[in-house]
Amino acid sequence: MSEMNGDRIDRIGVAGRRVVVAGATSASGTAACRALAAAGAQVVALGSHAGRLDELALRVPGIATEVCDLADSSAVDTLALRLSTSAPVDGLVHLVGGWVGGRGIPGQTDEGWATVERSFRTLRNTTRAFYPALVASEAGRVAFVSSTSVDAPTASGADYTAAKAASESWMRSLAHGFRTDQGESELRAAAVVFVVKALVDDGMRTAAPEKTFPGFTDVETLASAVVGLWDAPAGELDGARIRLP
Repeated sequence: MSEMNGDRIDRIGVAGRRVVVAGATSASGTAACRALAAAGAQVVALGSHAGRLDELALRVPGIATEVCDLADSSAVDTLALRLSTSAPVDGLVHLVGGWVGGRGIPGQTDEGWATVERSFRTLRNTTRAFYPALVASEAGRVAFVSSTSVDAPTASGADYTAAKAASESWMRSLAHGFRTDQGESELRAAAVVFVVKALVDDGMRTAAPEKTFPGFTDVETLASAVVGLWDAPAGELDGARIRLP
């Protein structure tokens, strides 16, 4: 499906788009890869563990996989250059990280901070490296998953929330970069933040059948939202902060 936009024809939908998924071997990454592939996207799954990527490729046939330490900016730059010179890159979905907490402010450890800071660093590295390709795309999209804790920080989650807040700020800067480099009237790229309390998947439900996970967002809901990013114009999405059910 396509629609006219001035002298340009915009193709709607993710089918045929090349989408890079960072943190692809997580439960949310697997769901996103599966949903994108089912919708006709060309998926490039990134991860740091070759064995887990091989397992993902068996579960989601047809995707491409790349081993890369996303915390290493030089490695990410090299990968992004290689991928973007071989074919267009139309999307980057960042799903690296997870909850790390502690008991109050004194319980915020250096080890915990290193873990959550890595999530921000991988977001910065990947978006910076793939930025030229996303600007060049006719429908570039970047997605990041943040937390409701940014709106109501707690002492026990101070490190985690601080990293999420920094990541949201980076995404807003990315959105501004797209508008600056493409112009409001010709905007084709969009940076979007999805907000959840926490994510849940079938494995978590199986491991703890007594739990109901109130307020949690299913990874399949997130995956559907990712696919839907190519169904709306960039101007409606760029800089958006979307709370997922």
